[in-house]
Amino acid sequence: MLIAIPKEGDSVCPHFGHCEQFVLYEAEAQKIKAVIDNPGHTPGFLPGFLKEQGVDLVIAGGMGGRAQELFAEQGITTIVGISGPINDVIEKYQQGLLVSTGEVCSEHSHAGHCHD
Repeated sequence: MLIAIPKEGDSVCPHFGHCEQFVLYEAEAQKIKAVIDNPGHTPGFLPGFLKEQGVDLVIAGGMGGRAQELFAEQGITTIVGISGPINDVIEKYQQGLLVSTGEVCSEHSHAGHCHD
């Protein structure tokens, strides 16, 4: 299983589409396969782009409801509402401890972050 995690510094980016890069993590091998640049935040583009990379699962902070629907249409599972250092998130995933909050971001929220 290939997992994409939006990266900002060493942590999960709070808003999926606005991240700097994506970490591609190979779950079975338990290693990071690649770190790729975000090709740009064009609505509807990233689900297809990440599908082309072979991604099966996206672990993210906030993500718009439409983006979650588009990932589902591509057969990609999403776990959202996740924050913290990427290495910690990967470790929690491997232990089966990540739970999606289903958090939906407003595209018009301040600074692109989710509201409580």
